[in-house]
Amino acid sequence: MTLTRRLTRARDEIRETARSFGLDFYEVIFEMVSWEQMNEVAAYGGFPIRYPHWRFGMEYERLSKGHAYGLSKIYELVINNDPCIAYLQESNEAVDQKLVMAHVYGHCDFFKNNVYFAHTNRKMIDAMAIHGLLIRRYIDRFGLEMVETFLDQAFSLEHLIDPNRVFLEPRRAPEPGGEEEDDRAAPVPRLRSKEYLDSFVNPPEYLEEQRRKLEEERRRRQRFPERPERDILLFLIQHAPLDRWQQDILEVIRDEAYYFLPQMQTKIMNEGWASYWHSRIMTEKILDDHEVVDYADHAAGVFAMPPGTFNPYKVGLELWRDIEQRWNRGQFGPEWEECDSYEEKMNWDTQAGKGQEKIFEVRRLFNDISFIDTFLTPDFCDRTQLFVYKWNERTRRYEISEREFTAIKQQLLFQLTNHGQPIIRVIDANFENRGELLLEHDHQGIDLDLGYARDTLRNLTRLWRRPANIRTRMGERERLLMHDGQEFKETKI
Repeated sequence: MTLTRRLTRARDEIRETARSFGLDFYEVIFEMVSWEQMNEVAAYGGFPIRYPHWRFGMEYERLSKGHAYGLSKIYELVINNDPCIAYLQESNEAVDQKLVMAHVYGHCDFFKNNVYFAHTNRKMIDAMAIHGLLIRRYIDRFGLEMVETFLDQAFSLEHLIDPNRVFLEPRRAPEPGGEEEDDRAAPVPRLRSKEYLDSFVNPPEYLEEQRRKLEEERRRRQRFPERPERDILLFLIQHAPLDRWQQDILEVIRDEAYYFLPQMQTKIMNEGWASYWHSRIMTEKILDDHEVVDYADHAAGVFAMPPGTFNPYKVGLELWRDIEQRWNRGQFGPEWEECDSYEEKMNWDTQAGKGQEKIFEVRRLFNDISFIDTFLTPDFCDRTQLFVYKWNERTRRYEISEREFTAIKQQLLFQLTNHGQPIIRVIDANFENRGELLLEHDHQGIDLDLGYARDTLRNLTRLWRRPANIRTRMGERERLLMHDGQEFKETKI
């Protein structure tokens, strides 16, 4: 459904206001949809068409029930594409539609200019349609049950990609004269003897036998892959004994995982950036007098953060504002860091006026981890009441367990690292010379969930068609988890 004349005028005004503030974005196409259509699109991850799978239907049911019971409501949905596609729910009030459009232009600026989105497919709507067509053809050819079963197995591995791969150069083959060639050129060991007796002590048959043993030892010691491989999906595509259609489906899952990756890496920044700009656009230029109270009421609901919860909209918005204020007042650099006077710091203002310049620079170069690590301060945590909470079984509620800045920052960074997913690498595709797969878990203070580990290893075994193992740590104990397709085992190392 097209926009009404009133909303079209509002869109044009908001777009020009956003550009006047310095935002730079692709063309944005707004689609008006019903709440049922909004839930359908949201269940598909924001795209109008995907391949069939039960998890999309399950997500639609969850969203629909949340809307019907008044538990949740989708205000904005925007796709990182060129042009960007955004959806407006027709049942929303006019002030909400304006707020959403202003918010969307903030997102679109972030999509276009943040370095972590630089490698994403800007024609992903077309790619998603092609993915859907490909998988539907395989369903017609092999049947829904076979294809859906393989999709279930692939989805359990969709987070096993390398977030840094898009920034790395492709690995080159070993240079001549490298370690591998040196191994091949290793001299054959000979028994010590007098020169005139050498042909008798070291006959050709003996030397050939020693050469054969050296070659077997070299092959045994040579590990495949040569170095730990974090992009496990790519490794399976290239090396697992899969049919062509299975490789194609894994490539679809991997392609979509890398598309959605930057959105997970920049959730706090992205939502905060869009909230910062919709707040300025609405309050400085767009709001009519009679809309102010409704806008404030709705914004208060979006930015609410009860104790024990974390709202990326709220934290992101406040941190962007904090950066702007600090750089406007010159609260950065060696002189500021070395100042020990609390009173002097409270009144510090050099009239530097570099706030806008700084936030646009940060928007371009940072992700959530570097954003929090660089700009989170003790003063900010005190003002926004950021603490570490833990569940108290006695009182049956979350209570503050840590107020120290170091603990708060460490907890945030810990939750953001790899989006809360375990870091897993392939380290040996011929474990103990049996063709088994050996993975390694980078522990970093958190144990694997044995239930998830068991199911994921089982699915990995079905793709590799040989047993799969993972080396991990449970507390202080080294463990080897193994699944052979039928049985799950845990052994000490």
